[in-house]
Amino acid sequence: MADGAMTATFLAVIGGASLLAVTARRLRPSDRLPSLEGWALADRSLGPVWTWLLLGGTIYTAYTFTAVPGLAYGNGAPAFFAVPYTVIVCPLAFVLLGRLWTVARRHGYVTAADFVRGRYGSPPLALVVALTGILATMPYLALQLLGIRAVLTAGGMYPRGAAGDLVMVALFAGLAVATYRYGLRAPAVISALKAVAVFVSLTAVCWLVLERLGGPGAVFDGAARRLGGTDTAHSPLILSPAQQPAYATLALGSALALLMYPHVLTAGFAADGSRTLRKVSVALPAWTGLLALFGFLGIAALATGVQAPRGSAEAVVPMLVDRLMPAPPAGLVFAAITVGALVPAAVMSIAAATCFVRNVYVEYVHPTATPKRQVRIAKTVSLIAKAGAVAFVFGLRDQDAINLQLLGGVWILQIFPAVAVGLLTGRLHPRALLAGWGVGMVAGTVMVVREGFSPIVPLGFGSLEIYAGLAALLLNLTVALAGTAVLERLGVPRGADATDLPARLTVRRHPETGANNP
Repeated sequence: MADGAMTATFLAVIGGASLLAVTARRLRPSDRLPSLEGWALADRSLGPVWTWLLLGGTIYTAYTFTAVPGLAYGNGAPAFFAVPYTVIVCPLAFVLLGRLWTVARRHGYVTAADFVRGRYGSPPLALVVALTGILATMPYLALQLLGIRAVLTAGGMYPRGAAGDLVMVALFAGLAVATYRYGLRAPAVISALKAVAVFVSLTAVCWLVLERLGGPGAVFDGAARRLGGTDTAHSPLILSPAQQPAYATLALGSALALLMYPHVLTAGFAADGSRTLRKVSVALPAWTGLLALFGFLGIAALATGVQAPRGSAEAVVPMLVDRLMPAPPAGLVFAAITVGALVPAAVMSIAAATCFVRNVYVEYVHPTATPKRQVRIAKTVSLIAKAGAVAFVFGLRDQDAINLQLLGGVWILQIFPAVAVGLLTGRLHPRALLAGWGVGMVAGTVMVVREGFSPIVPLGFGSLEIYAGLAALLLNLTVALAGTAVLERLGVPRGADATDLPARLTVRRHPETGANNP
């Protein structure tokens, strides 16, 4: 049963998030006519601070904040792949997001599929990019609800049966209404509260853990003994040589995949300039430090003897907080994680709706749809996406959502050649890219399912294991390169390029300094 003070603190923070969402219309208000760009991208008006808040709040989701410590609690060192992976994302974002924003702004593109349609002049390739993004986003959206439910359950605020379902629906209802009315401005405003609440509460929890357990060394030694080792040097807290290829490829593949997700690109496209995105990319590691501390709390949960329910390792941080902290600050931490789910959930629903409207509805159903009608359809689809995520969580096992999200990471990586490589060169043939996408999707799905929905798969010789998504991407690129060579030899025409990007990335020397300028 939840403590009254804990519940009061929790509700106060959630109420504050709701009030902030109502003020979203004041965030750079626009006097333009309704448009999909205005609703989904806040008229591309967010400055460096708002972009850092929104992009960080979107990338670093509540489920990540519970899943990483849960993985550390159950598996030790492999869980920390999330730290180098989010570090790798920063230089990738510095290079790719700014360049993609420039092209998107110039041509009015709202989605990655819009860019692909313009770059290659291929509606089928643009369609599969859009559908892959929607397919990968939906289970990711459902996982945000699982993160909320884990927090509420650990705090005793999630009653059994229909009453618990109503709590979840009530939390999501305010978000749904604010997003419907104000679009991306609503999660942008809430992201400010998320940043403050998460940074403050996590600092307090880590300070309390170190004070109670006697420093980082004592935490890791205690966790090592719980995992069956005599000390930290001889425990699962250290990667074995056999684990290193899987760790490295999982970090690299996850970083390449992250920037392809529609919700990340949506948050990036809302910036007011490519320079803003480069500044934000430099500052994103602050969020990575936050993620590393959450992983540390998984180790601390081991050291303090937290016993997570079987199959619910993601609950270890809420359980640790409940054990170590008084009720009011514990309620603050639970609310911070919950708000941490609302921001990415809102952006994900907006991104999925925008992909559907721009690249399915307008392209194939109603090409003459007015901007006002596009916004109305997008608002409706965003509501359906949220309702579908709620129904998914209530109707299926938690593991089903997790399995689909693992597949989603493999799937979204298969659009990397069309989007990211397409920014650097237009030499790849759209039909070859389409064939490579198909091979990558099938191969990645088969590998993951065959291994019991494990993203780590054996290469087939020796004991070497790597990330399935990266293996599928290599097959994808091989087919795309070979297919391009064959199609060019056969003289098969390609679509017109409308992006004004060069066919290949050229490097020019500055006339005075000799420095490289892209």
